[in-house]
Amino acid sequence: MTRILFWLALVFLVVFAIRSKIRGLQQRQQQRQQQANPHAAPGRVAELPDAELMLCCAHCGVYYPASENVQAKGHDYCSHAHATV
Repeated sequence: MTRILFWLALVFLVVFAIRSKIRGLQQRQQQRQQQANPHAAPGRVAELPDAELMLCCAHCGVYYPASENVQAKGHDYCSHAHATV
């Protein structure tokens, strides 16, 4: 019986130590994020500055970057071949 109690206590201590370590790492990461961007709301991910708008091709339905957009007949297309079809 004492062996079972010993192993249960050991497992409990290991789990507690791991959870404590993870919680500390998360707090340090949040502090670094707040220092990097002090005006950001807590718990919100900052927008990526290099993110680009994605559009859907009217012909094939594929999403592509807006910088590669081909407009024809009032619709957005992913290539000149799809715009002429």
